[in-house]
Amino acid sequence: MFTKPKSRKFAAILAFTGTVIPISGLHKFYLGQPMWGLVYLLLSWTPIPHVASAIEAVWYLAQDELDFERNFNLGEDSSPKNSRQNNPGIDPSEVSAIADALRQLDSLRQDGLISEYEFEQKRRQWLDRIA
Repeated sequence: MFTKPKSRKFAAILAFTGTVIPISGLHKFYLGQPMWGLVYLLLSWTPIPHVASAIEAVWYLAQDELDFERNFNLGEDSSPKNSRQNNPGIDPSEVSAIADALRQLDSLRQDGLISEYEFEQKRRQWLDRIA
């Protein structure tokens, strides 16, 4: 299933919007994090999600495109320099590091610190790096 890549600037605009309107968390829904979006909506009567939205908006703008792509577009970069065709092999130590990261991620899921959805999203990001 093809989904349009998320825009860093649009996510920042949505986050900034959450600081001035009574409802915040729209940027979380846009970025594919509906559980966090619900938390923001439920806490909208407090200043917490509004402050968090402002911080996240600045964070989205401060990170470079590659970091944003890696974090919110499942690590897929459409630029030709990062195409899988141009990457003939992968370093075995990188595979080992990814395996360790997946084990840690699974333990976070089992401990209930991240949701099944968040686990699956990050797992796909890590596996896409070696595929």
